[in-house]
Amino acid sequence: MEYRFASLCLDLARHRLTRDGAPVHVEPQVFALLALLAERAGTVVSKDTLIERVWKGQIVSEATVGARISAARAAVGDTGRAQAIIRTVPRVGLELVPEVRCTAAAPDPTVPEPPVAVPTPRLATPGRMRMARAPDGSRLAWSASGAGPPLLRAGHWLTNLDRDPDSPIWGPWLERMGRGRHLVRYDGRGTGVSGPACGPQSLDAFVDDLACVADAAGLDRFDIFASSQSVPVSLTFAARHPDRVRRIVSYGGWAQGAAMRPGARKAGMTDAMATMLRLGWGQPEGGYMRAFVSLFLPTASPEQIRAFVDLQCDPASAERAVEIRSVIAQFEVTPVLAQVRCPVLVAHVRHESLHPFGQAQHLMQHLPDAQLLPLEGQNHILMPDEPGFARLMDAVDAFLAD
Repeated sequence: MEYRFASLCLDLARHRLTRDGAPVHVEPQVFALLALLAERAGTVVSKDTLIERVWKGQIVSEATVGARISAARAAVGDTGRAQAIIRTVPRVGLELVPEVRCTAAAPDPTVPEPPVAVPTPRLATPGRMRMARAPDGSRLAWSASGAGPPLLRAGHWLTNLDRDPDSPIWGPWLERMGRGRHLVRYDGRGTGVSGPACGPQSLDAFVDDLACVADAAGLDRFDIFASSQSVPVSLTFAARHPDRVRRIVSYGGWAQGAAMRPGARKAGMTDAMATMLRLGWGQPEGGYMRAFVSLFLPTASPEQIRAFVDLQCDPASAERAVEIRSVIAQFEVTPVLAQVRCPVLVAHVRHESLHPFGQAQHLMQHLPDAQLLPLEGQNHILMPDEPGFARLMDAVDAFLAD
């Protein structure tokens, strides 16, 4: 069965969406949402029907539903402002605007099949979501999956426990991290499934949050996979609790926040990023958001860029995103690095612009037991089709196996 509308084709048998003949990667729930709208073309689909069909009646947050709708619009080339293809009827539901043609004809052998998008690798069992309470009362959503040595993925910006396993950005990371391990992950305070209400954002609060989740998960001594701003948090935790941390993987990490690094350029970048977030949040096709994405993923494909924009607009509000970026820009943990006793693998992309390679060298200079893994590329977040991704994960496996 195929549904054709505008320049799109939704092939239910192949579970494939194409736009202008080119495949578009979509998460399973986004595909189910589009299929429901196409099936009910000409009618308004209520939110209750949407949840029953896409989420099998499970309780989901407004942010999660909104994120899937946003992702569906991005996949079909629509926006929340234009609503040329997917229209929101306030307080009623959603409607597919274009005329829909349903066909079941055999494919024309003279027309070459477009390449099939590779499914996103995902965790075999993402794990049941649970809630912990930080010392200041902030809610922290966490989950655990798999069996083996414990590995805690330290919480950082732009995560969502519910969505990450199916994300083309984080799905492959989680699948590789979780192989043969007991993987514990959590959403940071005020973001993702943890919900918007939380106490103050600070380094000490983030360290307490990591400890809180580790305690809730029953972890005594464990490894940590930390990336970006969760690296200074994890290193501080290791310095304060040396008996609890066995090894740390630092990916794209740093000890000095953008505002604390030598020179004024990075401080100016922090202000520029805040402006881009405030003006571009929730506008995936806007210039401000595109400029912001280019700092993280300068060489990503259009599908990867859309997935990353969708990722940004889900876990936090614009002001919360600005707050987090402003707080982490002030981090300076160089003084505690000498107290980190555990081995640290310092992995860093050589030519990324968000956090320069010099920060990896800074970590190497101050950590007592560290090894450097330089990775070729420009993206702050390595994509699974980049050679550096496989090299990183192989190195992580070897490092954590010791």
